Amino acid sequence: MVTMHREHPLQVDCRGCGTSHTLLVNITDVAEWKLGKYIQDAMPYLSADERELLISRTCGVCWDEMFGSCGESDCD
Repeated sequence: MVTMHREHPLQVDCRGCGTSHTLLVNITDVAEWKLGKYIQDAMPYLSADERELLISRTCGVCWDEMFGSCGESDCD
């Protein structure tokens, strides 16, 4: 069950630029993700960039530098 109580600060450093990010999460949701639940189902309250940071340790800025950003007209 996903809860919206985001009380646990989780610090994640980007492996690309080294910037430290602090995400507020529910620790139970993190545990469910670690046990195999899809991250978007376990923590839908996080943005796509925040979820990617947890998965690959790559922040949104570094991701865009590596792969380019996807504008509305670019990704149809």
